[in-house]
Amino acid sequence: VQLVESGGGLVQTGDSLRLSCAGDGGAFGGNHMGWFRQAPGKGLEFVAAIGRSGTTYYADSVKGRFTISSDIYKSTVALQMNSLKPEDTARYFCGRSPSGWYSYTSSYDLWGRGTQVTVSS
Repeated sequence: VQLVESGGGLVQTGDSLRLSCAGDGGAFGGNHMGWFRQAPGKGLEFVAAIGRSGTTYYADSVKGRFTISSDIYKSTVALQMNSLKPEDTARYFCGRSPSGWYSYTSSYDLWGRGTQVTVSS
């Protein structure tokens, strides 16, 4: 069972990127799925999550700019990022949370290796 992120890259301020997280072996299984990011020298920061029923949650810093979505049948979770800012530069990770405490890293039991997003000014 694993999660694999893709879609990162180098973009300019104001650009958009779409990250994707693909799961296999039943990685999703009705769990909450979330995106976190880690900037150099900092800890993991909650970005967005989507619950079993499709309810979405966002950090204040990305609300209105980022959109999380999932396709259960394809076992993918996407993060559409619009109006990117230099402060969005980080490595982005997707994870699986069986408990639903979506903003706490300790509630996640499976992580991908991440994909780098760099936003130049």
